[in-house]
Amino acid sequence: MNAVPLAVPYLDTGAHQLSFALGLPAQEPLAVTDVPLPGGAGTAELRLLGASHQVFAGPVRETVACLPGRPGPLPARFREDLDGWGYTFTSHIHRYPPAAFTRRVARLRAALDDRPGSLCGVFPGSPDAFTGLTTLSGGEPGWSTWHTYPQTCEIVTTRTRLELP
Repeated sequence: MNAVPLAVPYLDTGAHQLSFALGLPAQEPLAVTDVPLPGGAGTAELRLLGASHQVFAGPVRETVACLPGRPGPLPARFREDLDGWGYTFTSHIHRYPPAAFTRRVARLRAALDDRPGSLCGVFPGSPDAFTGLTTLSGGEPGWSTWHTYPQTCEIVTTRTRLELP
């Protein structure tokens, strides 16, 4: 899916405000797409939120967002079994000088543009303020996400891998 221009204010101010949760109810999405996962894993529902993202796949209900009452930062690694599915989440914050940040964001957006199994939302006010989600390539069930913060020149990357029962 192409980038979706989002008509909501950019809520996050920095990577440190993102929190991680499993099992939260659906938040009001700004855009949604269903994509097939390889290996008989069914589909993943990729959801862009005003405060970042949710992904629903099988028993997994992943939320990475700036949510009231849920402080950050994201865990570097988290592993859990959910109804027989193996779930592994990793995250990393990358910091760049301003010019390098703008170039990196442009490359990320170009890589996600028209890529099957992806969803990218661009927030108003800056083409460098976006959230992107895509399924993993190579036959592995899971997804990767990018959350960009132009005001701090940070890019948060996450990767989720699923192991089927």
